[in-house]
Amino acid sequence: MSSKTKILVVKLKEIIYTVLFVVLGIILIVLLFILITGKSHKKDTSPVSVTTYSPGVYTSSIVLASNPVDIEVVVDDTQIKSINLVNPSESVETMYPLISSSLSDIASQVIKNNSTENITYSQDARYTSIVLIGAINDALEKAKR
Repeated sequence: MSSKTKILVVKLKEIIYTVLFVVLGIILIVLLFILITGKSHKKDTSPVSVTTYSPGVYTSSIVLASNPVDIEVVVDDTQIKSINLVNPSESVETMYPLISSSLSDIASQVIKNNSTENITYSQDARYTSIVLIGAINDALEKAKR
């Protein structure tokens, strides 16, 4: 009987590299698994609050260049239906050319969100937008039950 003994020579450097790559691979797989499955299990735990309004038309006044401007907000029981400028004078529209377009942008977002929270506006008309949002908030406070 002849037995042949096989001797396997493995360098320590190769073992270290192999173990290092296996550990990095396992870490990568675990991180990918957490990334993929982590988003699908999150639930929105914030309570849904429905603001109730007294149905009607509510106005709030602001003064621009010594000229009063009324913001009209129309609401029903739970929704904001429309937001409009009421009879803006020609001098106000001339001195504040972005007021109509700013109100249109803000009004569409407020009606969509049914709230004045998280409203985005152009940096070109930020001060006008802030004043308009304040006026809309005032009118909505009058409408709350």
